[in-house]
Amino acid sequence: MTQQQRQALILEKIHQSGFVTIDELVDHFKVTPQTIRRDLNQLAKVQKISRHHGGAGIESSTVNTDYQTRKIMDLQAKEKIAAELVRMIPNGASLFINIGTTTETIARALLEHQGLQIVTNNLNVASILGAKEDFSVVIAGGEVRHRDGGVIGETTEEFIKKFRMDFGIIGISGIDLQGSLLDFDYREVRVAQAIIANSRQVLLAADHTKFGRNAMVRLGNINQANHFFTDATPPSEIQQILLEHNVNLHLV
Repeated sequence: MTQQQRQALILEKIHQSGFVTIDELVDHFKVTPQTIRRDLNQLAKVQKISRHHGGAGIESSTVNTDYQTRKIMDLQAKEKIAAELVRMIPNGASLFINIGTTTETIARALLEHQGLQIVTNNLNVASILGAKEDFSVVIAGGEVRHRDGGVIGETTEEFIKKFRMDFGIIGISGIDLQGSLLDFDYREVRVAQAIIANSRQVLLAADHTKFGRNAMVRLGNINQANHFFTDATPPSEIQQILLEHNVNLHLV
């Protein structure tokens, strides 16, 4: 296989899945990681893909990857993150859960708990957790975003501010090397900021594909979390921020 043929196939795989890791491409093409990195760097140089820590994707800083695609992307990593995170949640706790496919995975992992009190702006999370008779699930009011069941807007933000919860479980679209938490929708970001401000402990969950991923709206900084759950060692710049601000890193 020529380099041109391999790069064409790499591009096709990225289009199909939204994101691929270097390890996946090494296994698929039976070449060295250095070869794959050169391929990705060349494709990124001509702006056909976007390079990220550990892999590459095709994406916009203004439009998120399709919701159904995100649901299956790195699902195994999300499930491992969810299993570790829910160990911190005691029975009878109160918690916010925001929008995202990672937080939906966490919601499913919470079904073994008892007596939780949940406030969410995620209709999918409400549907998952509402099945438990001993859970109390409150849905924030506001505008329903049809593409993913998120509830957003000023009404949602004001509703969140009426509560003070034990935990705020936050998913995020991207984390840059300065520790900025990034997302695509300004209204969603305002709601997430309200969740952070009204949680006694903030639990941030993000798989490795979020490191270096670009999005146009700044939500806050990773230093606002009390605990950060991920599936790969973060870049050294992010590790330093976690260390300086006593954010507990949980690698799964």
